[in-house]
Amino acid sequence: MTIINSKPAPSTGTGPGRLAIAMVCYPSLGGSGVIASELACGLAERGHTVHLIASARPWRAAPSSRLFFHRVDVPHHPVLEHAPYSLAVAAAIVDVARRHSIDVVQAHYAVPHAASAYLAREILGRRLRVVTSLHGSDVTAVGSDPSIRSVTSFAVASSDGVTAPSEFLRREARARLELPALPIELLPNFVDTDRFAPAPGPRSGELVLLHASNFRPVKRVGDLLEVLVRVRREAPARLVLVGDGPERAGLEARAAAMGLAAHVAFLGRRDDFLAELQQADGFLLPSESESFGVAALEAQSAGVPVFAYCVGGLPEVVAGGPARLIEPFDADAMARAVIDALTAPDRGAPLGRAARAHVLAHFRRQPALDRCEAYLRRIVEGAAAAEVAS
Repeated sequence: MTIINSKPAPSTGTGPGRLAIAMVCYPSLGGSGVIASELACGLAERGHTVHLIASARPWRAAPSSRLFFHRVDVPHHPVLEHAPYSLAVAAAIVDVARRHSIDVVQAHYAVPHAASAYLAREILGRRLRVVTSLHGSDVTAVGSDPSIRSVTSFAVASSDGVTAPSEFLRREARARLELPALPIELLPNFVDTDRFAPAPGPRSGELVLLHASNFRPVKRVGDLLEVLVRVRREAPARLVLVGDGPERAGLEARAAAMGLAAHVAFLGRRDDFLAELQQADGFLLPSESESFGVAALEAQSAGVPVFAYCVGGLPEVVAGGPARLIEPFDADAMARAVIDALTAPDRGAPLGRAARAHVLAHFRRQPALDRCEAYLRRIVEGAAAAEVAS
């Protein structure tokens, strides 16, 4: 395990109510890594000591006097068919907890982090509190796969606390992991509205439609080209794609075959694409499932209308009319919604303003930090009280 910081970490939080938190996450697995990084930074700003544990430093987790990054070093040996990542994470948690008197571990994305945290707690003799934060596919796809569901379910149920960002995912977790009575705290995701703000200035002459994802099959990126073709029949438009993944190569080939290569920009993976987002007229999200949709939240905060299929937790994120929720999986209807909203003289400006107002009302950073901070403290203090009573 490699520790990266300019100063030694204090042994615990300083001052009343301060916590020492170990936060485990993937550095770049969609919204889970983004939210974990933002929480780590925000809680450190509030005086808590946060130890971020990941296989690489998440780019949003800037070093600070109370935020420390610990790299998980995964061994690779010829005798092993697969690298033992889950064991390496468990060992990293144990090492950090022993060195820094950790109060609570927040394991973002259940697979395999919930099991790793459970193992670490057992090694430490249950002196460690564990909160598992569910994010989406760790429940709806990976975690509920029959090959590992029993382990995922056990590890999640063994946590001292469990959180989910949407009511949709809370229901899915109880059903898919066969834990109907599991207490799950609803902690919606959030966005830095100061950073993700609308850009001043005029738009370009053609419509700019943006999509950002990990290009997995669940994102239905092929629908993006169908929407673009239909929109271009009525207005000049181009599609900007941010991200990389298994569907990208096929999408590039299909764009060329459809004669769209000159109108589709593949930017690849970018940690920061705020500038591109601020120049977009609309954000397209044709996923077949979204447990929350952090990218949709960031787009709305930047004043960009979202056009998405009405699936999963998206109605909770875009409720109140700031986006166009389309019947799945109707690319024609999505294209029509884009045309109706963005080819008007105002180019969707009222939708963009409504989107921004919706985020300011429901998904700002500080209230979200308040909720997370209070929940983690409740877990730690409740566990301490139980120990005293016993």
